[in-house]
Amino acid sequence: MELWRDKIKKTEPYVPGEQPEGKNIIKLNTNENPYPPSPMVKKAIDEYSCGNLRLYPSFVCKGLKSALSDIYNVGEEEIFLGNGSDEVLALCFMTFFNSDKAVLFPDITYSFYDVWCSLYGIPYERIPLDNDFRIVKEDYFKENGGVVIANPNAPTGIYMETGSIEEIIENNRDSIVIIDEAYIDFGGSSAVELIHKYDNLAVVQTFSKSRALAGIRVGCAMANAKLINALEAVKNSFNSYTLNSLSQAAAEAAARDTAYFEECCNKIINTRTWTVEELSKLGFETLPSCSNFIFTTNKNIDAGSLFEYLKSNGIIVRYFNKPRINQYLRITIGTDEQMKALIEAIRRYP
Repeated sequence: MELWRDKIKKTEPYVPGEQPEGKNIIKLNTNENPYPPSPMVKKAIDEYSCGNLRLYPSFVCKGLKSALSDIYNVGEEEIFLGNGSDEVLALCFMTFFNSDKAVLFPDITYSFYDVWCSLYGIPYERIPLDNDFRIVKEDYFKENGGVVIANPNAPTGIYMETGSIEEIIENNRDSIVIIDEAYIDFGGSSAVELIHKYDNLAVVQTFSKSRALAGIRVGCAMANAKLINALEAVKNSFNSYTLNSLSQAAAEAAARDTAYFEECCNKIINTRTWTVEELSKLGFETLPSCSNFIFTTNKNIDAGSLFEYLKSNGIIVRYFNKPRINQYLRITIGTDEQMKALIEAIRRYP
């Protein structure tokens, strides 16, 4: 009788990183920014009129779209905003992936992709990464119902050059290519400039990582106006007011403070370099990362055991007990002090 249960049973939900409680925890498992948001964000929140909460927020998000338009040199009509990049991506899947052909994405990547496909009944195919955990671009030069590439990829942190991304787009003119750039600001070049050249491209970004606003949930997609209009139509069929007014004010302030944004990104990049060097001295091999995390392994240390050891010492990293990557740990780059504590803890590993 209750046929809806069958679909729910077949959908394995995304499992987010642990959110521990406690002041003495060093939390390096969810790729959050270790630094606070821009001081301009605090100013925007302090100046926000609480009385505005009685009103529905703007559904056109004029101020935030204007800021993003200035940053990325795109038109406001080429910007779509949502409640975190997860919602934006989910709406992209729902809007653009409607054929009976399989959507293509890597076998090791953001694990929400196959969840959305299962939830929405979208056929999909996981394309294996090569032995170095890199995407083989030619594997995506075939018939499909869409392509999704996280760049840099997660959990590996490996970045694919824009030229290779463009080749994938060029070879898939009959389907939509989504480039998920959640971590692009930590060492890569965005593919946003290509949206004016290719009408089958959507680039998705987030305010959660480089702009330190994971708590307010703001994400965006940039594409040609036709694709954005389609996204808006689907969104407005569910909820026209996805971004609350306080989030809009905070995100606009963060977007406009480019100096602080660049300062934080550079600090994280420098700390990442130091961490990789120190881990190398301890026998770790780390994949080349252009993200705010690293993916590392030590052939003499079991990753699962090290994960549990670090956790028992108040340091939480991410461990994926999955084929090919079950001897790796994903470690978010924290402050210099946090990463020094991590290295010292590993040195004491029995």
